Amino acid sequence: MKKIYNYLLNTIPRPILIRLSYVFKLFAPLLFKGDKVYCNVCDKKFRKFLSYGSKVAHRENVLCPYDLTLERHRLMWYFLQNNTNFFTANKLKVLHIAPEQCFHKKFKKQENLDYTTGDLESPIVDIHFDLHNIPLEDNSYDVVFCNHELEHVEDDAKCMRELYRVMKKGGWGIMQVPIDSSREETYEDASIISKEEREKHFWQKDHLRLYGLDYPKKLEQSGFDVEIYDFHKHIDATQERHLRLMNDELLYVLHKN
Repeated sequence: MKKIYNYLLNTIPRPILIRLSYVFKLFAPLLFKGDKVYCNVCDKKFRKFLSYGSKVAHRENVLCPYDLTLERHRLMWYFLQNNTNFFTANKLKVLHIAPEQCFHKKFKKQENLDYTTGDLESPIVDIHFDLHNIPLEDNSYDVVFCNHELEHVEDDAKCMRELYRVMKKGGWGIMQVPIDSSREETYEDASIISKEEREKHFWQKDHLRLYGLDYPKKLEQSGFDVEIYDFHKHIDATQERHLRLMNDELLYVLHKN
């Protein structure tokens, strides 16, 4: 059963997976009933989470069976709740690139958000566009989210500059990417074009690079001021285990001054 699950997860196109997940969430909580792990986004407890990831970067007990959050989503939610005015500000204009399913409906319902979503092909977004050329005006958004997308694009520096351009002065954002914390520098090789080799070198078949510890420097070169949020200083060990957070993940919070 586990082999079938992993095969489907890594084979079915993302837009179809999104649609199938709406059916799966109807019965998943019953299959995983328990209280050993906790998803702070859907506010539900389970005996365990599902596994997730490619053969090269597979992780056990990380994917919420109800709203499909991963470690990074639960960390981002914790940060938004405890360190920002995202849920309480009078009005925020928000741009969300490739919106995560676990956040999309929640953010859409927030009356304090003027919420716009965009992506090249996602079936749930408001606007379809190429991240290299965002068809939106300069200095338009108070908050910009773009998570786990920059590893997929041809020119990540150009996309970073585009995201900086549409953010208002005084605005902020979160742009998470997969990072190999054992690498000082981001690894890229344009000669690697097969899906099998990309998975081997970049952790996933559709990744074009694997970021290293120089990721915040890349963001700064695009204009952003980078604030590093280390959750270990804010979340105790018991809570960290229940949320199943990734031990070496840092959250890079971006500002446009």
